[in-house]
Amino acid sequence: MEFIGEELLAYCESHSTTEDDVLKSLNRETHAKILSPRMLSGHLQGQFLTFISSMLQPERILEIGTYTGYSAICLARGLKPNGKLITIDVNDELKEMVEQYLSKSNVLASCEVLSGDAEKIIPTLNEKFDLIFIDANKEAYSRYYDIIFDKLRVGGYILADNVLWSGNVIKEEKDWDRDTKHIVAFNEKVSADSRTEKILLPIRDGLYLIKKVKE
Repeated sequence: MEFIGEELLAYCESHSTTEDDVLKSLNRETHAKILSPRMLSGHLQGQFLTFISSMLQPERILEIGTYTGYSAICLARGLKPNGKLITIDVNDELKEMVEQYLSKSNVLASCEVLSGDAEKIIPTLNEKFDLIFIDANKEAYSRYYDIIFDKLRVGGYILADNVLWSGNVIKEEKDWDRDTKHIVAFNEKVSADSRTEKILLPIRDGLYLIKKVKE
């Protein structure tokens, strides 16, 4: 869901850095061939991810939820030289497509694409991350947060997508579906965490930008 109208969104996009040919192609193919194309980060959010990554210049990025690889490309473009992005998705059927587009974007050598349950894979990663992007199973957001926090360096950032959940987070509790309940619980958990500084941004379906300031 976008929280601004289509015309205003188009205006914002037209005044942002142009979506390059590879991302345009990935956008089109995702919408033409893949289920739930609204899961794609898209032009405006993708450009925001590239800006954040480029400003931080992380050595290590973790992405939970690859989908077709749009956000992975955008994040990987901000890596330091010899940096690495690890992206995890439960759907291994999209791995070939993801790697194809990572290669077209010249970031494949900097990326490791893993298939499986992120909750099982993350504890096995012997890495300290500078930036972590969460965009996967909404019911697991709070659990992801718990298992990644110790793997994020102090001064590092977490970005969590879909934290406004089509505006459902401000509905009365009796109208919440299961995913809304879990997103609200995650938002409250982050808001109350004194180890972090944070800002919830109304970009696309809501992005929570969280800085770890202490262990």
